[in-house]
This record gives sequence, structure tokens and C-alpha cells, in this order.
Amino acid sequence: MSELHKFLFEGLPVRGMLVRVTEGWAEVLRRRAAGSPAGAYPLPVQNFLGEMVAAACLMQANIKFNGALILQIFGDGPVKLAVAEVQPDFALRATASLSAPVLPGASLSAMVNLNNLGKCAITLDPKERFPGQQPYQGVVPLFGDRREKLEQLSGVLEHYMLQSEQLDTRLVLAADGDVAAGLLIQRLPLEGAGNLGGEAARLANEDESGLNEHYNRIALLASSLKREELLTLDAQTILRRLFWQEDLRIFPAVSGEAVPHFACTCGRERVANMILGLGRDEAQSILAERGDVEVGCEFCGLQYRFDPIDVAALFLGAGDLPVSGGPVQ
Repeated sequence: MSELHKFLFEGLPVRGMLVRVTEGWAEVLRRRAAGSPAGAYPLPVQNFLGEMVAAACLMQANIKFNGALILQIFGDGPVKLAVAEVQPDFALRATASLSAPVLPGASLSAMVNLNNLGKCAITLDPKERFPGQQPYQGVVPLFGDRREKLEQLSGVLEHYMLQSEQLDTRLVLAADGDVAAGLLIQRLPLEGAGNLGGEAARLANEDESGLNEHYNRIALLASSLKREELLTLDAQTILRRLFWQEDLRIFPAVSGEAVPHFACTCGRERVANMILGLGRDEAQSILAERGDVEVGCEFCGLQYRFDPIDVAALFLGAGDLPVSGGPVQ
């Protein structure tokens, strides 16, 4: 079963989270294998996308954001774009777009960062926006301070957290065909959640980076976690093995409908808006060539079909969308 656990180290400025996504991750892979002409993802892409799913769940749990957290990796390799999206209730979806074959055992740079042009973007899209409000997005390159290529997603995201929040973070990520899992250890901000103390608190947190001996000790313990252990052991066993000498407070596990699970936010109305965005001339051109407008969701595989009557009604400003096409598998 999928599980998400949060914990604190008593008396120390360190918190942690551990996630294991099973059914939701299996559904992502099942839909890709069944719905894409290209079939299942190559193994390196599968494992990389699974790590993104685990990381996105951990980050959503860490910030408790009332909106979608979208993690994107894109660049100039055969994997043009990989996306993992997690909603506040941990509904998740993920996809990757390939433009060329991916070799067995391909590294992160071989997949998305051939010429050191790859980027990592994290977008926070609020559920309820104020007038004129835009989603927040932070972008970092897929290289370190000396422009060296980063070969682990965990290293990219640790670098992102240090730059954006001035907080030391240690991530351990792993995925296979059954489980997407991750462990996050983070130094707590000096002035409370979200660095609400302003510029002075931000500078103080920056000065503290890398220096807290308690965080460094716990991060070192976390780094000893092996991939096979993260994928096969339950959360309680992992925490006990890693931190048996620490005074650990484990909060009740996220349960019920709030555990990480697959769900797609696509819909006929969204596709209709996309067609409207193309404009009448472009839509008519597609109709003339194909007879209808059919759009498939990259995340869940559903196909949405709009025949000429549907398209005409859209551009006439009909109040209700026609249902004649509907989504089809």
C-alpha cells in the first residue's frame, strides 16, 4: 500500500518524510503501456520518472500547498520533457515525452542534459488565484556550482532547495516497476516555516547552511540508505534501522483518501478551451484534413473527440459543451 510518513528529531532542528507510492505509480505505468503507441517506458526513463513522482510527493507534503505542485525536467536529450504533478490531496499523475531511443543504463545527463542545457522547473499553481495572480515557478540548471553535470535527480533538487530556501536538504530516491519511494531530511528554518522572518531570517538561514552538526549527522545516516532497502522495506523498518539512536517523533501516517494515488485532471472542458485557443481557422483546417479534432491526454491516455458540430458550437459560444464525442479509451 502507498504510504506517507512525517517525523521530527526531538530537540533538533531537523524534520523528515518518507513516501512509498505503489498503486498510483503502477497505474501511471499501466496507462502508458496500454495507451501509447510507443508502449512502456524504457527502464531508465521508468525509474527516473518514478523518482520524480516520489520527489514531487515529498515536496508537496513538505510545503502543504493548496494547489498543484508540478515538477518538470527538460533538456536536449532523447527525453524532451518529464513531468510529475501532485495535488494537495496527493492525487498524482506523471508522463515523459521521448524524441529518440534511450539506451539501457542511460544516466540523467544522457537522457535530458547532453550539452548541459537541461533545466529543472518547480511550479506551484494555486487552486484559487487572486485576479492577475500567476503560478510561482523556480528554475535551476542540471549542473552544480562548477557547472559539473548532476547525474542524480536528488542532487538537482537538493541544489534547488539550497538556492530557493537556503535550507540544507538530503534526498534519497528510488523507483522500479512496482514502487516509487523517497526519503527527505531537512534542516528546519531558524524563523519558522516558510522563513517568515523576512530578509534577516533568510540571511541567517543562508549563514547556517552546511554548518549544523545535528543535521549533518542525520543527513549522513540517511545517505547510507541503499536503493534496495528503500524499495523493499516498510517505512517503520527503514526509520528504525537508520535512526535507532535518535529520539524520533513519528506522526500518524497519512491515510484514507489522502495517500498518494493516481488521478488525472484532464477533461472535455479543458480540451475545448485548448481548441478555442487554436482559433477558428486552425480548428477548421484540422477538421478539413481529418474530419474531426481528436486530442489525447498524455497523462491518462483518454481520447477526446470533437466532430464538426461540436467545433462549430464551441466557436458560437454555446453555453454547454456537446457530449456527442465524449472521452474514449
